[in-house]
Amino acid sequence: MPTEPQAGNAGPRGPAIPLARWASRQLDALARETGSAGLAALDGPTLLGERGSNGGYVINGKVSAGLGGSRLLPTRDGRWFALTIIREVDRELLPALFGEPDLDIRDADAIAAAVLRHDADELLERGRSLGLPVACSDERPKAGAVEIMTRGAARQRPAGHKALVVDLSAIWSGPLIGHLLWQTGMDVVKVESPTRPDLIRRDDPATFDLINQGKANVLIDLADARQKAELVALIRRADIVIESSRPRALRHLGIDADVLVREVPGLVWLSVTGHGATGEPANWVGIGNDCAVAGGLSRALVEITGEIGFVGDAIADPLTGIIGAREALRAYRSGEAQRIGLSMSAIVATALAEERAFDPGLLEAELRAWGEATGKRFPCIPRRALLAEVRQPGADTRRYFPHLAPC
Repeated sequence: MPTEPQAGNAGPRGPAIPLARWASRQLDALARETGSAGLAALDGPTLLGERGSNGGYVINGKVSAGLGGSRLLPTRDGRWFALTIIREVDRELLPALFGEPDLDIRDADAIAAAVLRHDADELLERGRSLGLPVACSDERPKAGAVEIMTRGAARQRPAGHKALVVDLSAIWSGPLIGHLLWQTGMDVVKVESPTRPDLIRRDDPATFDLINQGKANVLIDLADARQKAELVALIRRADIVIESSRPRALRHLGIDADVLVREVPGLVWLSVTGHGATGEPANWVGIGNDCAVAGGLSRALVEITGEIGFVGDAIADPLTGIIGAREALRAYRSGEAQRIGLSMSAIVATALAEERAFDPGLLEAELRAWGEATGKRFPCIPRRALLAEVRQPGADTRRYFPHLAPC
């Protein structure tokens, strides 16, 4: 059985996380391109496995690891439907998803029975129109992994210029991009809202600290016109922006990414999406677990083992974080202003295809070992030491926005 390397008496060996070797190759390339010692010290097993290891996660098969917010459920037409319920609003939308107003939205068995009364395509279409994070195991990504959405003028930066990154994202994939860019020596400013802080600061502080260490932190109320204007002014001074909002959410906030990219020479804007940055897929909600299903990883597992299940821990997030950092650096070095869309489900599909081409036998063995490990602990990954302070919410607001009253 392929296993992750262990350090000292860190704990029992666990199955290798499929696609971790692909992630290591991307990180190695990133380290070579930047000469960053911090990046050279990272590897795929660490970034894909440290959250599960730190949290004592168990490989749960058809239920996602951790809090178990995602489930793979059979449908009437013999397919598998991935349903993620992590917000209260997701649960409240279930009667509309199934057309059953009397559904007990707290009863997992009742929800599974409702899925079984419908065909997969029907649930997928309705779920996405409602804004639910859903997927089918046999779907194919509708967008490319990386899309150049908008281009603008180039900027010549002086020697020794220290890049400024404005991180508007939350949870895992976007903040991981910021973390990897910080490892290259860039200044990263994490922007949070006083009313909607990054939820993993509270729900998973160990992971939050690892991927947000070293970042300055500002609190901005985007409902306040003056504060929003100050944020836009900061963005106009930035080199790279990271966000993970759906198009209508950005429009609602009054921030036009395309206009900013066209107007600010050299500005690199990363839009992290579940399924694509343009057209209908741009409005589909997705998180790491269901995006991995949409990218074909659970399908690959069932083809090898005969049993469906989730692979890794929200694996689309760290894979997207790594590719996002590479794309940000590529664009930054070109000097050309660009808005780049990143599709999490398509990045999983790309990684899977490339790993199959690189070493199909080893990938098959890793998938088989993962499928056989249901009920066992995640690979034990030694916890990374923090290299810098984790700033408290709003600790740097006055520094970056001296004209604003303290938040």
